[in-house]
Amino acid sequence: MKPPIAIILAAGRGSRLGALTRTRPKCLLRVGVCTLLEHQLAALARLGIERVAVVTGFAGERVRQVGGERLLYVVNPRSHSTNSFYSLWLTRELARDGFLLLNADVLFHPDLLARLLDSPYRDALTVERREQFTDEEMKVELAGDRVLALSKELEPRRAQAENVGVVKFSAPGAQALFSTMETLLARGAERELAPFAFNALAQRYPLHAVDITGIPWIEIDFASDLRRARREVLPAIAAVRPRRPRREVVTASPPPSGLSA
Repeated sequence: MKPPIAIILAAGRGSRLGALTRTRPKCLLRVGVCTLLEHQLAALARLGIERVAVVTGFAGERVRQVGGERLLYVVNPRSHSTNSFYSLWLTRELARDGFLLLNADVLFHPDLLARLLDSPYRDALTVERREQFTDEEMKVELAGDRVLALSKELEPRRAQAENVGVVKFSAPGAQALFSTMETLLARGAERELAPFAFNALAQRYPLHAVDITGIPWIEIDFASDLRRARREVLPAIAAVRPRRPRREVVTASPPPSGLSA
């Protein structure tokens, strides 16, 4: 299943990167000759996903300068006091027919997207199987491929995988997700991360995991992550020949009323 739109969450500053993100969000950090945002856009284009919305906040105008007029933009005016949960909520009108979700701070090989899209599961998140965890990872508890729970606070002994930060939802899945989010928002969840909603959804709706172990990727939260991305992960991505993209005709849709293109 190829979702009708990709949503990139890029409203955060990335304050843990210090001076590197003093004037620019971390999605505009360069790994090689491209920014993280440009790497993601290229991976989406390779798989024929041309309708892309970016949620901006901190230094949003700089993101627009890189993304250009080909993208849709959703502004989180409260990015300084909310988190990715709220940024995702703001896209609900765009995403109600199904969507692909990417955290803007993840560098990955395009095959990661291909494996997710080729999965038989309509609603799924990408994971890397592992045995050891720290407090920093978004840990995932699984029963086979079914997601039981995911949280940074999950006890390591219960976890079998780490959440990568790339997720797909069908139209029914999106409806269930945003209904769940509405309930959580009423309880004050706007400062939570987006996986807080996925965890709640998994308790009442089938959410599955797609294992991408072996495909190069990295989430960039600290300066050490950025150094590793440049030194190790990008060369590993370049060394793996991408799968041949599926040939599909994609028709771009006009932006909904009230959103800028």
